[in-house]
Amino acid sequence: MERRILIVDDEREIADLIGIYLKNEGYFTEIASDGEEALAAYERQPADLVILDIMMPKLDGLEVCRRLRRDQHVPILMLSAKTQDMDKIMGLMTGADDYMAKPFNPLELLARVRSLLRRSYQYNSGPSDGGEEKEGKERKELQLGALRIDKLSHSADVDGKQLHLTSTEFGILYLLASQPGRVYSAEEIFQQVWKEKYFESNNTVMVHISKLRDKLERELGEKLIVTVWGVGYKIEG
Repeated sequence: MERRILIVDDEREIADLIGIYLKNEGYFTEIASDGEEALAAYERQPADLVILDIMMPKLDGLEVCRRLRRDQHVPILMLSAKTQDMDKIMGLMTGADDYMAKPFNPLELLARVRSLLRRSYQYNSGPSDGGEEKEGKERKELQLGALRIDKLSHSADVDGKQLHLTSTEFGILYLLASQPGRVYSAEEIFQQVWKEKYFESNNTVMVHISKLRDKLERELGEKLIVTVWGVGYKIEG
């Protein structure tokens, strides 16, 4: 099945360059030049992944990300010419799955796109050919008090009330909940959820944990994910 990618950037040269690389990899692409155009394009035909620039006219990328995240689980890769940590944190806190600073290496962007699509597919589908044995070794459903986590349907609920999680947040939750009491370092979480080598010391895992923790505490009324300072994160057994 051909994957559809929405590229949102007011710099047409950059958008076209990204489009060329993606098309060469077999992806179908659509380009939007501002935030309003992006939301209209997504409503007209949802994409499998959105590459979203932060600084744009009419609606900036952060606001577009917020609006998409109200009821969509589409993977979002944010781009920005700003490289300060706070810009990165703001992008991830609005619901983005990953972040790249401009200028970027097109080959690295392709690798990030493949990783995001792979994770999204894994979390949103059941076992595929050759996957039955792997699924059989994992618990398909986890129950932690009022919290139920279903691996096959990529869903989690509290007393039947659905939690709206991104694929990344679900991956982190499932990982921590699969072994309550075990402490996972940020590096372990990144490698197991992102399926990539931990390439730099950054705030990516911390920001996603913070966002996930807020969603869980809002419904559970108590803290589920615990920070073990200097070590990592765990869910109490």
